[in-house]
This record gives sequence, C-alpha cells and structure tokens, in this order.
Amino acid sequence: MEDNRAAGARQARDLVKVAFAPAVVALIIIAAITLLQLLIANSDMTGALGAIASMWLGVHQVPISIGGRELGVMPLMPALLMIWGTARTTALATSPYSSWLVVRWVVASALGGPLLIAAIALAVIHDASSVISELQTPNALRAFSSVLVVHAIGAAIGVWSRVGRRALAMSPLPNWLGDSLRGATAGVLALLGLSGLVAAGSLVVHWATMQELYGVTDSVFGQFSLTVLSVLYAPNVIVGASAIAVGSSAHIGFATFSSFTVFGGDIPAVPILAALPTPPLGPVWVALLIIGAASGVAVGQQCARRALPFAPAMAKVLVAALVGALVMALLGYGGGGRLGNFGAVGVDVGAMVVGAFFWFAVIGGLTVVMAGGVTRRPKVRKSQTAPSASPADDESSAELFDDGEPDAESSEDGVLPPEAEASTEFEVSDNDDPHAPSADEADEQAERDLGLPPED
Repeated sequence: MEDNRAAGARQARDLVKVAFAPAVVALIIIAAITLLQLLIANSDMTGALGAIASMWLGVHQVPISIGGRELGVMPLMPALLMIWGTARTTALATSPYSSWLVVRWVVASALGGPLLIAAIALAVIHDASSVISELQTPNALRAFSSVLVVHAIGAAIGVWSRVGRRALAMSPLPNWLGDSLRGATAGVLALLGLSGLVAAGSLVVHWATMQELYGVTDSVFGQFSLTVLSVLYAPNVIVGASAIAVGSSAHIGFATFSSFTVFGGDIPAVPILAALPTPPLGPVWVALLIIGAASGVAVGQQCARRALPFAPAMAKVLVAALVGALVMALLGYGGGGRLGNFGAVGVDVGAMVVGAFFWFAVIGGLTVVMAGGVTRRPKVRKSQTAPSASPADDESSAELFDDGEPDAESSEDGVLPPEAEASTEFEVSDNDDPHAPSADEADEQAERDLGLPPED
C-alpha cells in the first residue's frame, strides 16, 4: 500500500512539473529581464506586470501591439527553447512501458498548464491596458492557439521519443513510417544547418555593414541588447536563408531576396540582418541551390537504411519529403509577421513548401535508388506441364539405358534371337530350380553315361 502511495505521489509531482515547469521557468527569466531593463532605464514599475505577460505570450509567437503598431515578427529562438523544454519534461515523465492512460495524462498536463498561464496573462494585460493606454490586449483566439501549438509540438516530440516505436507497431500504419520521420528530420536539420553556415559566412563578408548597425547606439548596454536581439532572431534569418536555398524568397517590407535577384529597401537596425545580400546580386548566390540538393541527399540516405521494393521505398521518400516541407512551412509562418512601418516580414511560404518538397522528394528518391534502398521483387515463375514424350524419344531413351542388351519388348514380332532364348532359359532354370546340379556334376554324369573312365 505504501509503495502504491509513493508511486502515485511521484506521478503527481511529474505531472505538475510537466504542466508548469517550462512555462514558469520562462516566466521567471522574462520577469528578471524586464525588471532589469526598467531599473537600468530608471523607470517606474507601473506596467511591469503587463510587459512581463506580453513578453511571455510573445515567446509563443503571439503578436504584441503597442501604440497601435503591431510587432508580429517574434523571434523563433524562445519558441524553440520552449518546445525543447516541453519535450524534455514530457520525455522524463514518460517511460517506454507507460500505459496509454499515463501518456494521455502527461500530454494533457503539458497542454493544460500553459493554457492556464495564458489565460492569466491575458487578464493581466487587459488590466494593465487600463493604466497604460498604449498597451493593447492581444486576440484571445490567436493567443490560445499559439500557446497550444507550441506546447503540443513539444509534447508530441517528447512522448514520441519514448513510446513512438510501440505506438507504430500497434497501429495499422506501415513499419517504414519511422524511417520517413528520421529522413524528414535529417533533411530539415541539414537544410537549416547549411543555411546557418551560409548566413555566418555572409556576416563575415558584410562585417563593415554589421559595424554600422552597431553604431546606432554608443552605450555598452545598448550594444549588448543588440547582440541579444540578434541571437534571438538568428533562427528567423536562418529560415529565410533556407527559403532562398530551396528556390523561394524572403522579404522585409519592399526589400526582397532570392537566389536570382535582390530588390533593395529599408531594413531594421539589427546587426544579424547584415547577412542579407545587397544588390547587385553576384552569381555565387545561385550556388545556394546546392544546399537544397544536399538536404535532399540527407533525406535519401536515411530512407535507404532499410531497403524495400520500389513502391514502398518511393512512398517512404514522399512521406519524408511531405513532412519536411510542412515543418519548413511551419517555421516560415512562425518566423514572419508585420513589423510596424516596415510592413510584412517573412518568406514566401507557398513557394517554400513546393521547393522543399521538390528537393527532398526528387533528390531523395534518386539517392535511395543509388544507395541501394530499392530491392527487386523475386520473379514468380508459373509451373508449366512437361510435354509428352514422342515414341522416337522413348526409343532413344531406352537405347541410352539398356547398355547394349536387347529388349524383349522392343524386338520385332515378339520373337527373341536364339542367343537370347538360350540365356533366358538358362537364367530361368538356374534361378527357378534350387536342386539343379552344378557344372562339374553335370560333366561327370555325362562321362558315366558314355562309359568313359573317370579322371584321377
């Protein structure tokens, strides 16, 4: 009984941790940063709670409206960290042998706790907006939807890492679905990683531009804030570079960037944006399409680990390409939005989905074929009845196995030659009469009959 109570208390603590740990940790960090900013700016604490609540919702990609201007382009780094934290806590609370009831409770806790905090944050912002007129309450449906999506992704990743194989084995889905998910993960990581390397190289090339962007402030704290802001928006820039690498485009207001052309325009004074190409566009940027092809190779290598017949192998690649394209579309949508007077900022999501699917599917399929991921079905030969032998074949076969001895059945008119008759009679008499005399006894009997003297 005591063991059951201890196990129940431990499960309750795990569920509480899953529900509130990631969200509360983020809330504490945001509160510390906000209070530090207010202290450095020597400002009062009137709107501190409203600012903390707005920033917590902003971590979940909820737009913030201040003074009638919307900040819709939220950094992806905090959202990715929130997804990682949720995935980690749900994975720790779930074991590979957990019952489905426990799994459902873990997922419900991972979603219920953040939704409760989101409701409290909306209430705090609404109350603070009555004191600070410039602060506006976000749309409730958008707020709850964004919080739900962020934590649902984290919970799905954490639970799947524990019971994914068991769930796939019990479901009617094909067994190669796990290979497709691994292929999609490899393709997305390869695309983002290579795009990040290109963005870092572009920063080095445009180092002078980055120094000019740092020059907008003279204080050390201001430059530190710009550095932190650049780090938070680094995933957004990498997603934009990934869109360019698959053939899509990225835009900041009227400024548009792709692998083939660049239209200039005003950009925000954020140092990370110095990585953007400037017109006229050199031919080296067309080489970004190699990144899309390389990510397709990564998809194909993972899908070729277990060889399958042609149709299932291609279905595996197509599913991986579709999942990878949808993940990139989700990142592109989450990393975009409106940015005050600059207008819309983001990527062409539709072209990004098509481009990512093309590279993942076409190059991935070719890689699977070349890497030996396709097996041939064994040809099933239909059994055929042997043709009846002709009389000529029977005679020739008989001649091969009779060792030159005459065959009684194959003799003409059924009459045997004299030698055959003699041999046949001898064999019959020798075999049929057990009391027949031997050859010596027969000779002695013949000599006695003729009256010859016996030999000594």
